[in-house]
Amino acid sequence: QVQLVESGGGLVQAGGSLRLSCAASGRTFSRYAMGWFRQAPGKEREFVAAISRSGGSTGYADSVKGRLTISRDNAKNTVYLLMNSLKPEDTAVYYCAADFPPTYDSAGYYATDLAVYDYWGQGTQVTVSS
Repeated sequence: QVQLVESGGGLVQAGGSLRLSCAASGRTFSRYAMGWFRQAPGKEREFVAAISRSGGSTGYADSVKGRLTISRDNAKNTVYLLMNSLKPEDTAVYYCAADFPPTYDSAGYYATDLAVYDYWGQGTQVTVSS
């Protein structure tokens, strides 16, 4: 079992920044990749960013490349999403997710498909005003 708790969401003006955190408990955090996803009202949940268990490999949706940065601190069992240059279209509930048990036993692997992720946090709201 993995428990995930997100924090850091809020209301910000366009062009502003936020840092989301996701604290994990349960199974050894450094064993599995992590991802961030988001869901806007009336839309399907979509991939935002992912990071391998080692932190050495990352991937991003095209819509957020250059603005959002995913990172992790395995000593603190936490994954982060630094969000810069926010736009109104970034408004959504943001979820972190754990690829546990690991899909592949590879330090550099991460997944962009939400179906791979078995554990999810409760979500944190990010609202960007224009």
